Amino acid sequence: MKFTMSWLKDHLDTKATVAEIAEALTDLGLEVEGIENPAEKLAPFTLARVLHAEKHPDADKLRVCTVLTDEGEKQIVCGAPNAREGITVVLCKPGDYVPGIDTTLGIGKIRGVESHGMMASERELELSDEHDGIIELPSGEVGQKFTDWLAQNDPAKVDPVIEIAITPNRPDALGVRGIARDLAARGLGTMKTKGFDPVEAAFDADLSVSIDDDTLDGCPVFCGRVIRGVTNGPSPAWLQDRLRAIGLRPISFLVDVTNYFTYDRNRPLHVFDADKVRGNLRVHRAKGGEEMVALDGKTYTFQPGMMVISDDTGPESIAGVMGGEPTGVTEDTVNVFVESAYWDPVQIALTGRALRINSDARYRFERGIDPTYTPEGLDRAVRMILDHAGGEASRVIQAGKVPNVTRSYRLDADRVQSLVGMDIPESTQRQTLTALGFKMEGDMAVVPSWRPDVMGEADLVEEVARIASLTKLKGKPMARMIPGVPKPVLTTGQVRATAARRTAAALGYNECVTYSFIDQQAASLFGGGDDATRLENPISADLSHMRPALLPGLLRAAARNQARGFMDMALFEVGHAFHGGEPGEQHLLVTGLLIGKTGPKDVQGTSRPVDLYDAKADAEAVLAAMGAPAKVQILRGAAGWWHPGRHGMICLGPKKVLGVFGELHPKILREMDIKGPVVAFTLWPEEIPLPKNRTATRPALIATDLQAVERDFAFVVDTGVEALTLVNAAAGADKALIADVRVFDQFIGGSLGEGKKSLAITVRLQPTEATLKDAEIEAVSAKIIDKVTKATGGVLRG
Repeated sequence: MKFTMSWLKDHLDTKATVAEIAEALTDLGLEVEGIENPAEKLAPFTLARVLHAEKHPDADKLRVCTVLTDEGEKQIVCGAPNAREGITVVLCKPGDYVPGIDTTLGIGKIRGVESHGMMASERELELSDEHDGIIELPSGEVGQKFTDWLAQNDPAKVDPVIEIAITPNRPDALGVRGIARDLAARGLGTMKTKGFDPVEAAFDADLSVSIDDDTLDGCPVFCGRVIRGVTNGPSPAWLQDRLRAIGLRPISFLVDVTNYFTYDRNRPLHVFDADKVRGNLRVHRAKGGEEMVALDGKTYTFQPGMMVISDDTGPESIAGVMGGEPTGVTEDTVNVFVESAYWDPVQIALTGRALRINSDARYRFERGIDPTYTPEGLDRAVRMILDHAGGEASRVIQAGKVPNVTRSYRLDADRVQSLVGMDIPESTQRQTLTALGFKMEGDMAVVPSWRPDVMGEADLVEEVARIASLTKLKGKPMARMIPGVPKPVLTTGQVRATAARRTAAALGYNECVTYSFIDQQAASLFGGGDDATRLENPISADLSHMRPALLPGLLRAAARNQARGFMDMALFEVGHAFHGGEPGEQHLLVTGLLIGKTGPKDVQGTSRPVDLYDAKADAEAVLAAMGAPAKVQILRGAAGWWHPGRHGMICLGPKKVLGVFGELHPKILREMDIKGPVVAFTLWPEEIPLPKNRTATRPALIATDLQAVERDFAFVVDTGVEALTLVNAAAGADKALIADVRVFDQFIGGSLGEGKKSLAITVRLQPTEATLKDAEIEAVSAKIIDKVTKATGGVLRG
């Protein structure tokens, strides 16, 4: 929303500066986005008078002028054809920046003659494109500031333009008068009364207007007047200057009037050429398929239900959005029909979006204008047209009736303190609301019709606080509900997610934040892609389903990096995956991805391809940071996107899975276009058991002074037996006494025979109460041999 300072002063009697007004507007919630002040770039320039002018000795087109300035007489060389004795000019002195030529002047020589400045043309000062000669002023004193002279004689050229951002809840600020009302309530001036003499009806118009019954919800009232005998032509200079200042192109007076009221009073209007309207006007809903050429020259096809204004031949206007070209006014227009109607905001927004039309009328109607101003806005426009273009007006033609939007809410003065924390006297609150147009009837505040955003008592408090300025709000620390050290506010899940992020980053991973939506093909590779997780309205075909895991997003990110030459990477993400489409059907995951080699090439040759043990070590480190138990089991049986023989599930039992690590299945890598060795881990933080005693401190270190005992066992098993099965069996022989089981040797062939192998393990026994005796060690050894034999079918190697 743009407006000029002089335009604002039409409604507001104020002495505030542009800076003060800009600061107040931003504080009131109407954020200033920019200020264009032409006077700033013209500030250095002063008036001077040419005392003498003679031909340059070495140039036919140059003249050497003696100029009287506020610093005395100066010699200036000028090439303008109108440089002559006696004229008053605009002087640019050495050191002044001239915007039109982007130059800072200095004392120079032109064809051997010294020149102390220049006399400017309008283009050199960016006042217009005129550059045939220097500026000649009809009046002015030597030394007078050029900006002061313009303010007195041509104020439009130094009129500041202010642009503000309008939030959707403040349609009243889309008119200059609404902005002035806010500033007056703040105390930056007083509102001016803008009275007018309504135009008396001179005749009854032959034209009539009707609204279909099924359209009254979208257009409750439609007003208009016919004006005969107008003379359409260029608008007055002041009107053209204002429209140009805010970026609008003056077209003709009748068109410019509608634009003026749109910005001045937030009252969009439309003017039909009455001689081009066939029959009567009807406001109705389109059946679908009708076409109309609009004022922008484009042809639009209406969808069923859209509101249109038609005459007997068909649609002539897109209701509340844009008029039609066939009935538009031209310089030859003599008789017009001026329309002022109220349109439903939602229906106008739907029509504008469907037709992809952005117009000033649509912008205002879809935010909500003042419905009660519909007849008055028409009368003011008709008065302005008759005053400048002549003619006579008919009686008002009205269909429907002005909707009743009257509503009132109780003003509770104490709620300002409870809701905002500001101490504002009740009398001040009432004065503020009155200044904003509210009518106070006892404790009830009647909301003005131009404020559709005020819908409750809390909105009254907001208006009072806004005008009082929230910058005056003093911060106060919140009182503690419970004395002493406050309890932690983070949930267990939040603490674990934070710990996972910190640990993964410390391990050298880079965190990714990927979309929660993925394509169906990728989702189906990871157990998803069904209708339960399909989006009803996806933003694109590649984001059609909720992700069943974090791996698809990480793999897509890795593929993009590999396509740009980054082959080695470590990525992780902490986020939710979805196993259904209902609330709560989601689970938190921590996923890490390793691709390529462990590091760059070096002279020691330490760089190697990543393997599943790298993923296992990182997964265990992250689990430990989240508080998982140290003693876990490694089992097989993970989902199909993991390599069937090169993965492991970290479990607390057969049904309690904390995570999975290992290589990804080769078919997944082909589908996702990933090259090189790829290992990953996925953890379920919510599956980690809660500690028995919740405390912010670490538990005491439990150290034993009893000697640990290690025993080695070698078993001969079938070559198809997994080492993991043997290790788990041995560890389960005595969970309280056995601290660790490790494989340290594997032998295949030789005297073992075909289809056999030897696996050697070390079992560490850690007593907690007393030193182990030989008999106890032998008993545990016997249990280990028995467990392994039953689990694997192997025998102890002799």
